[in-house]
Amino acid sequence: MRLSKNLLSAIGIVLLLASAALAHSEMKSSVPADQAIVDAAPDVVSLSFSDEIRLTRIELTFMDQPRMDLDLAGQVAFATEFAVPLPAMGPGTYRIEWRGLAEDGHAMQGAFSFDVE
Repeated sequence: MRLSKNLLSAIGIVLLLASAALAHSEMKSSVPADQAIVDAAPDVVSLSFSDEIRLTRIELTFMDQPRMDLDLAGQVAFATEFAVPLPAMGPGTYRIEWRGLAEDGHAMQGAFSFDVE
């Protein structure tokens, strides 16, 4: 009987951890899309997530320029959609790295890049 209680407890913990892992938000898409080639530099980059998060940092790396923080003013609430102003740097490769916090406190991060012709 004791073995079955321990086994049931262990199964319960595994199921709880699995459901928590599946509940984390993930980035669904970006505009421009990852690896996209666009004709002109966009005024904003848009990020879309499967569940609400709060962006805590977003950085731009352009070619061999130093990394720069993008303006998150007004982006303090939890949301699924974000539009962040992007400085036009001209033709080249833009790499966007983001960090955020899911509603459950889980730290998140990711990156995408696109080329401007």
